[in-house]
Amino acid sequence: MADVKRMPATEEIRARWGGFAWTAENERQAKVVIGRYPPGRQHSAIIPLLDLAQRQVGAENETQGWLPIPVIEYVARYLDMPYMRAYEVATFYTMFNLAPLGRHHIQVCGTTPCMLRGSDDVLDACYKKGLKKGATTPDGLFTLSEVECLGACANAPMVQINDDNYEDLTFESMTAILEALARGEAPKPGPQIERQTSCPQGGPTTLPEMVGENHDYRGEWA
Repeated sequence: MADVKRMPATEEIRARWGGFAWTAENERQAKVVIGRYPPGRQHSAIIPLLDLAQRQVGAENETQGWLPIPVIEYVARYLDMPYMRAYEVATFYTMFNLAPLGRHHIQVCGTTPCMLRGSDDVLDACYKKGLKKGATTPDGLFTLSEVECLGACANAPMVQINDDNYEDLTFESMTAILEALARGEAPKPGPQIERQTSCPQGGPTTLPEMVGENHDYRGEWA
């Protein structure tokens, strides 16, 4: 998206992150990930290893993390792949953050299904709480981004906050989520209306007998 920020490799950034290395636990995890691929195909591990590195960076200040250029370089060397190939991956996927974030990364889906179902109201709720697209609030609590489809179209409009989805949103429910996060609470993820995952609102409309038990319909269909 146009509001994505990228932090250049300044001297300060290189001084801070030039010595990046896996923690002992992440080193073990990185070897497990690489072991999933045939010998000589370790480049295939670039996405999970960039994610692992981003989370290690974020663990310092309880954020989703981000990828300073020296960290991307480290992962590229670890996989024995050209740095530019790793950088291409990091800049292609919006799951990778190229600048520091707030504690809660609010990613609002603005693709057609969510737009038609009220994503503008969701964004408005964010704006009313002082959030701005592509920026982090002065208290370091929230970063707001607008992104493309996050795969929950049946439950539109929705947002992803760090690793959790919040769906079937309205101006009021999005406001309540932001207020709960600001208080240090953990709002319940998933649909914010009375339904389970993407089931029809009000409960199943087909095969309703299957809700409570494994119902045998064969006699009814004969």
